Amino acid sequence: MKTIDELLSEGVAGKRVFVRADLNVPLDGTTITDDGRIRAVVPTVKALADAGARVIVASHLGRPKGAPDPAFSLAPAAARLGELLGADVAFAEDTVGTSAETAVSGLADGQVAVIENLRFNAGETSKDDAERAAFADRLAGLADVYVGDGFGAVHRKHASVFDLPKRLPHYAGYLIATEVGVLKKLTDDVRRPYVVALGGAKVSDKLAVIDQLLGKADRLLIGGGMAYTFLKAQGHEVGISLLQEDQIPAVKEYIERAEKNGVELVLPVDVLVAAEFPDLKAKASANPTTVAADAIPADQEGLDIGPETRKLYASKLADAATVFWNGPMGVFEHPDYAEGTKAVAQALVDAPGFTVVGGGDSAAAVRTLGFDENAFGHISTGGGASLEYLEGKTLPGLAALED
Repeated sequence: MKTIDELLSEGVAGKRVFVRADLNVPLDGTTITDDGRIRAVVPTVKALADAGARVIVASHLGRPKGAPDPAFSLAPAAARLGELLGADVAFAEDTVGTSAETAVSGLADGQVAVIENLRFNAGETSKDDAERAAFADRLAGLADVYVGDGFGAVHRKHASVFDLPKRLPHYAGYLIATEVGVLKKLTDDVRRPYVVALGGAKVSDKLAVIDQLLGKADRLLIGGGMAYTFLKAQGHEVGISLLQEDQIPAVKEYIERAEKNGVELVLPVDVLVAAEFPDLKAKASANPTTVAADAIPADQEGLDIGPETRKLYASKLADAATVFWNGPMGVFEHPDYAEGTKAVAQALVDAPGFTVVGGGDSAAAVRTLGFDENAFGHISTGGGASLEYLEGKTLPGLAALED
């Protein structure tokens, strides 16, 4: 795929450059609680603006139902982008209507505009090729060149990700080029030992990537809510912990295959449990207790890995030459259940090799828990996209840039 450096060498002064970014940041009302994804696209936007391009930034935010919804407006993200750029950023209150056309036509060389949430138009996410194409045609009318830099959306076959690049000269932005380069280090040129830590709520979300990793990783550490399906598959009582009964046969097969392939599959040896899920807003003490992973009371729920498991996982990461981590080890949003996730994050910081935090909740946890982002080899902006790449899937947004 051609990169933004090639575009800049060709000259962009006066050209309208459409940057498909990922500004899908978490909001508390209109307050951004984690601006990592906005900061990630700044190098691309700044380079284009500094070269005299007229930059049109577009993104989705949340899951509106194909119509405007003030709760999902990109206005806060546009304001934050302006702060990071140190320049005024125009904001269009629609995607392809009068406001967008006015904002774009009003740009001078080196100026930036953000158009409203792409998902306010049903054509963005439509499964109907003609409807997506019609929306892509209208977006194409706003620009001369396309730059894809929204890595968190490249696994979606959406109009601005898949259809629009086909209608304009297209290039990969700095973020996408970096993300793809990192993922190749996890698939094509892996230094060993290669250790993968997987957490999060549902084992079903990770089955396909586990299937691939059983042929590539040296060690696989399992935590979070998904661990209880593994423990149940081993015949242990898991109480009222998160459990996907229908996935137990698949998990049993993976446990057997890991042993056959010589992959060290490491499960919790102790867990923190409580009688109910904690109140994340109150942050009051939930009074958890620590029990052995094979002795969870029938009326208790596992909510984090325990202290012995933290030590065990840290030891399994200590000599890693390559680490990929996706998914928290527990309910990190509550202080009583954050220690497991914090321990894994610290183990990545201490590991001697190349460490990758695989986006999503893991990236949010790193920032929430106060870690220096520069202490990790890479923090991905796309959890779902990273996982699908590791699964070996073709990602529509990357395929469109490679044409």
